[in-house]
Amino acid sequence: MGALRLAIDVMGGDQGPRVIIEGSARAVIERPDLELALFGPRQRVVAELSRLPQPLAAAASRLVVCDAPDTVSQDASAAWALRSGDKTSMVHMLRYVAQGYAAAGVSAGNTGALVALARRELGMLPGFSRPAISTAIPARGGRRCYLLDLGANVDSPASRLVDFAMMGAAMAQCMDGINCPRVALLNVGAEATKGSATVREADRLLRERATTLSFAYQGYAEGGDIFQGDIDVMVCDGFVGNVVLKASEGLTRMLVERVQMAFESRLCGRLASLLAKPVLKRLKQELDPVRYNGASLLGLKRIVVKSHGGARADGFYYAIQRALQEVEHDLPTQLAKHWA
Repeated sequence: MGALRLAIDVMGGDQGPRVIIEGSARAVIERPDLELALFGPRQRVVAELSRLPQPLAAAASRLVVCDAPDTVSQDASAAWALRSGDKTSMVHMLRYVAQGYAAAGVSAGNTGALVALARRELGMLPGFSRPAISTAIPARGGRRCYLLDLGANVDSPASRLVDFAMMGAAMAQCMDGINCPRVALLNVGAEATKGSATVREADRLLRERATTLSFAYQGYAEGGDIFQGDIDVMVCDGFVGNVVLKASEGLTRMLVERVQMAFESRLCGRLASLLAKPVLKRLKQELDPVRYNGASLLGLKRIVVKSHGGARADGFYYAIQRALQEVEHDLPTQLAKHWA
């Protein structure tokens, strides 16, 4: 069996190429059949490879350097990327995936540019008009809820929210094996009269199609319902979704820190903290947003995963793991089947 290869945009993250290369090296060390093509300025990438810490140095033989001299900056517009980005690491990475040399691409770069360039370079599956960004958020009972969109479509009409519902349901069916996902529209209340005109129209469209849908439409749900384990897919526009995701990540970090500080504040607390350390470690591992880094660009003909721009090496490692899971499930093919 040949090696599995992914393409990595080394230059996209806020932390610079070092953390992306370290995260890539960790993924390669753990999986002997994995190769990663690293796209960025050759000399800089080679220099960072030479600085890998000793436990990761052995990964260098399966990290292939692919020269791409330019970078899409975080403040670049999607229009600039489409017009002037041909020599950037992001475009080179996407074209490598489009040509079939890699099974998926991963980037921590500019979200707007990545969405626009991926749509142009990879194309959309039949029936899909624009990519949607989705990720899984941990919920009660060991379940998870797929939230979309997370920023690819900041202002979405009702018809696109319906598309998101269908895409999210197909994702839950494919990745989690849920036969009939429970899908809801994120709103400011469960009452029929609440919400924007767009959300109310999307609700009407989904109810009209209820008998033909391959998922169970639950109507409106509120933000807190994301974490209860009763909803598999929560649908919203990209502005709302991005705010919800970032707020959830910040709250999770604060809660874990507060719990730890509460144990350590007194002498008896410090003893309790020592005894509770395994439980706290497990809690942090289960809730740490880093473990859920990596959002899917749904609707493309090939797999692209967006890493958080501020992710460090461990976060980028998890984004690569997300891409590998989607490759194993052949996500675009499965989405196309469910859509049909």
